[in-house]
Amino acid sequence: MGATAGHFPEAATATTAQAVVDLGAIAHNARVLAQAAGTPWMAVVKADAYGHGILPVATTCLRAGATWLGVAQLAEALHLRALLDADGVARPAGDVPTPLTPRTLTWITPVLTAAEAAAPGSPLRQALDAELDLSVSTLSQLEAIAAAAQAQGQAARIHLKVDTGMSRAGAVAQDLAPLAVAARQAQDAGLVQVVGLWSHLSRADELTSGSTEEHLRRFQDGERVLAEAGLRPQFRHLAATGGLLWHPAARLDLVRLGIGLYGLSPNPATATSAELGLRPAMRLESRLLQVKQIPAGQAVSYGGTWTASTDRWVGLVPVGYADGIPRAAASLGPVWVAGQRTQVIGKVCMDQFVIDLGPVDANTEPPVPPVPPAQAGDRVILWGDPNALPGVPTADDWATACGTINYEIVTRLGVRVPRSYAPGATKEEQV
Repeated sequence: MGATAGHFPEAATATTAQAVVDLGAIAHNARVLAQAAGTPWMAVVKADAYGHGILPVATTCLRAGATWLGVAQLAEALHLRALLDADGVARPAGDVPTPLTPRTLTWITPVLTAAEAAAPGSPLRQALDAELDLSVSTLSQLEAIAAAAQAQGQAARIHLKVDTGMSRAGAVAQDLAPLAVAARQAQDAGLVQVVGLWSHLSRADELTSGSTEEHLRRFQDGERVLAEAGLRPQFRHLAATGGLLWHPAARLDLVRLGIGLYGLSPNPATATSAELGLRPAMRLESRLLQVKQIPAGQAVSYGGTWTASTDRWVGLVPVGYADGIPRAAASLGPVWVAGQRTQVIGKVCMDQFVIDLGPVDANTEPPVPPVPPAQAGDRVILWGDPNALPGVPTADDWATACGTINYEIVTRLGVRVPRSYAPGATKEEQV
């Protein structure tokens, strides 16, 4: 087991839970998805690598063949670059990234005026100094980046984003032409290099909606707009995990591996992780803090929303919504303990929740003290990989119970839960 990571390393032995991340599973998932895509790929490690730990995941993916890293927010991208520098991962060299010299794209930057962007130490000048690629959706973003580039004396590498139907970031059709013209002018002035054109798919997890085909048509229209302005970006990317799996035409020059890297399906109703050959990488575990009997009719937790139907054994698990356990898991969230699967009973509290351990067997002859089915200190697994330990719940099970998606279950895990790491890619899995 690798070293524990988290915000409380000095108190590692006092923590009440841990998330064990199998880096070998991440390398396996990367290999499966990259083989399906048949193109260069970006490891999307935003949001602390979907809660799995940004540096261990990023370096595992680079060893597995990633040539790009993707981070949404600029602050996190700067943090990642500093971690990579400290870890000895080389800065990018030349136009073609490699696993040894990866490129990093970030796509949410602060709103700055040109003057603010040009100021010493501005976030955009820091981005240029870190050699990050930047996404551009609007003229004002382009103007700020160009001002930072002029002040820095360094051309910015940019990816123009076209809105192909998500109605989120990206230039809509009527705005793309003036943006492309301005980008060409900035490129001619030596302030930017337009290296990418990209977008997001809104319904790639659906097989037959027709939405992805419409996104692709709009993307191709965007390519023509850029060509009319004299721009032919080297990297066109549209597909994330769902797109690369289920819409081959959207793979283009580069694919972005997100949720699939972590062993989770973009849409379990279309295909489960197991059906896709993916291995869930995170196991969230805790220990029973207390086991006790409660009588029939006894309510559990705040509000008394769950009442024991018989005399019951119950266990106390010392994690709660402050750790990222959804309150929506009240009387629903599945757990594994002492070789059996059970569930949360009553409401999830800030720092703990209660689980059902079964009825008290008091009908023995001659009468003997009932024996609890579990003991304080027994391991409790909230979610993990059932292939590694049969019967354990998955992040998908928690998502179903809570009426959400597996993305939210793993990414919301709080900073009080340290991450520890199983070994990474084997030599056969490395590039």
